[in-house]
Amino acid sequence: MRRWLPLPLMSLVLLVIWLLLNQTLAPAHVLLGGLLAIVVPLWAKRLLPMAAVRIYKPLVLGRLLSMALVEIVRSCFNVSRIILFTRPEGINSQFIRIPLDLKNPYGLALLSCLINSTPGTVWAELLPDSNDLALHVFDLHDEAWWVETIKTRYEQPLIEIFEQGNVT
Repeated sequence: MRRWLPLPLMSLVLLVIWLLLNQTLAPAHVLLGGLLAIVVPLWAKRLLPMAAVRIYKPLVLGRLLSMALVEIVRSCFNVSRIILFTRPEGINSQFIRIPLDLKNPYGLALLSCLINSTPGTVWAELLPDSNDLALHVFDLHDEAWWVETIKTRYEQPLIEIFEQGNVT
């Protein structure tokens, strides 16, 4: 069964969405939706990581996400203010490097999502030789502050959440 339906929940959701989008229960649409519900998860199976995600401290995750939400809203106002009221020559847009201790792929993915969701910052690259994060900051004034903020507000909680035993 798992060979043909590796992700049964995804298959069910795909079938239901297909039928809802087409607004019909016609046999042809049920058949086509069923075919998509079988084929798409088979293709997607290769994209899934081998190990399941393990969250060691869910309360820390909740605190991190709520803090990140506040930071995103605050950054929206700051970036809007900079765009509307600052002369272009007064904006110091630069790339910085932040050394990361986080190794867990799920933690790195969540860190990437949090950074890219925050206006004014973009995760540019994870440098493979050094495990440094190349981060673009829209208006950089204090590089040390950015390094400290990413390391303490984001990376340290992510290490606690995803890497049991690696907490420093």
